[in-house]
Amino acid sequence: MLTRPVQQDPLLTFKYRIEIRGIEAGAFSEVSGLQVEIETHDYREGGVNEVIYKLAGPARYPSNLILKRGVIDATLLWDWQQEIVEGRVTRRSGSVILMDSAGVERRRWNFRDAYPVRWHGPDLRAATAEVAIETLELAHNGLTAQRT
Repeated sequence: MLTRPVQQDPLLTFKYRIEIRGIEAGAFSEVSGLQVEIETHDYREGGVNEVIYKLAGPARYPSNLILKRGVIDATLLWDWQQEIVEGRVTRRSGSVILMDSAGVERRRWNFRDAYPVRWHGPDLRAATAEVAIETLELAHNGLTAQRT
């Protein structure tokens, strides 16, 4: 008897949270920059003319993590940014956590040795009733993924 694998629906991207040093850093409306690339190097073997081999090189993280959220009263991330402005570079590790529709953690991307490199405040316009959005960009030294 032929058995079929259980169909799994893809996880939706609208439920996630950010932790920095194990502390929830707030609700964000958007996270981008979860990216890793493996550099490749061409290798020509002497006497073999029909193929150029692609050898794997080091991993690199070409994009910073970009976190966007509505402005809130908590100042944890602003204070961290200000430490960098004042010359005290404090690297922190954290996680981007994706949850299923029931709020159960399903996937986690851990970033290490991150620090803020850009903060962008909200555009303030009296003629609109939009949510005030701030953006924090984090440089980091690596990503790992884990399924729960």
